[in-house]
Amino acid sequence: MRPTRRTVLSAAATLGFLPVLGGCGREEVTVLDTDAEVQLVFWSGQSDDAATVLQGLVDEFQRLHPNVHLDMSPGASSTEELLQKLAASFAADEAPDISYTFGSWASQLERSGRTLDVTAVVADPEVRWEEFTQAARDTARPTGRRTIGFPAVVDNVSLFFNTTVFDRAGVAHPTPDWSWQDFRTAAKALTDPATNTFGYAYSVSGSEETTWQLWPHLWQNGGAVLDGTTGRSAFQSDAGVEALEFLRAMAVDDRSVYLDQTDTKFAQLFASDRVAMMTSGPWELSALKTAGTAYGVVPLPGTGGNHETVSGPDLWTLFDNRDVNRAHWATEFARWLTSAEQDERFNVAVGNLPLRSSEATSPAFLAQARELPGLDVIQANAANARTSRPTVPGYNGLSEAVGNAVAHVLQGQGSARTALQDAAEAADRALRQG
Repeated sequence: MRPTRRTVLSAAATLGFLPVLGGCGREEVTVLDTDAEVQLVFWSGQSDDAATVLQGLVDEFQRLHPNVHLDMSPGASSTEELLQKLAASFAADEAPDISYTFGSWASQLERSGRTLDVTAVVADPEVRWEEFTQAARDTARPTGRRTIGFPAVVDNVSLFFNTTVFDRAGVAHPTPDWSWQDFRTAAKALTDPATNTFGYAYSVSGSEETTWQLWPHLWQNGGAVLDGTTGRSAFQSDAGVEALEFLRAMAVDDRSVYLDQTDTKFAQLFASDRVAMMTSGPWELSALKTAGTAYGVVPLPGTGGNHETVSGPDLWTLFDNRDVNRAHWATEFARWLTSAEQDERFNVAVGNLPLRSSEATSPAFLAQARELPGLDVIQANAANARTSRPTVPGYNGLSEAVGNAVAHVLQGQGSARTALQDAAEAADRALRQG
């Protein structure tokens, strides 16, 4: 059931406000008894192969702790529906103890008042919290006040290039130190109207897919999504305008960019040798292997030597059911599941990036990287995920405003400066409303 990362990111822009809801009626358990029988509810957000692997780990944890019973289910018919299910569970006082949640929901979930705070737990040196990426740590601590769970999935985007298209056009393959100009020049040379081949592809659906591909260009150029002092939008700065104008010039002036209205077609065209380059992540590797596409992966083209990327981590979020025994064992399970030993048997085994930096040289990950070429490059690119995508209330409205602005500009409708200024007004309204 778990959708591709592209679907996940697109769903983030449509989420609404999650109200603060209370619960009543269940007797509170305040004295910890680690030997007491405990029934935990675990919404995995997984199905198919990933769910099978995860169920094996659940079974193992229960064997290690016979007093703990974990009732694992997907939680909803699709991962996108988990947020609505969580809101309903809060109202009914039947929240799960653990749930897979998209990182973009983090601030809304914290505001619900129903999450556990595991800040003291992750401060334990044995947890090795610093091994998770900065973006993952920031997502788990959306306001900086509470840690609401553990990282579940980490990723980042890199530049994928189709070697068949490059070689056919006689263009040198991308290198890790490519500049924006190198990128633009190659995209133009790779575009061939006679064969309907494009040098690059970009989503113009107006979804989060459209928005989050702009953020690396913005950050590389010295810009920011939000003003750190006021909390208002900052993407309409000169740095943001220059970044969007660069993409506009490629799409409109050079006509070297395939503009995808669907968020999905450009990956298919890349796989079939009709698009030379795309920005994507580890979720694409298995499909490319199945398609037999010849490709390579490098960090994103940069400016001024900055090759920053964007990451969209998801969480195992923990919920407070006013029972210290459930809270203890839910936390222990999440801590155990996200240890390096178990993560190699879950995320690495199913083709995701490892959660922890210490896994990058493990035999399990190196074997998976041989099966999925480019996975090691994307893992190393995590070092370029230096800025966290905001998880503030109102981000969904901000994302929609920016996505629509980018989509219009890349299709030749208006200037970069005017479009981003208009988007900033809409984004600030969304941020005020939360």
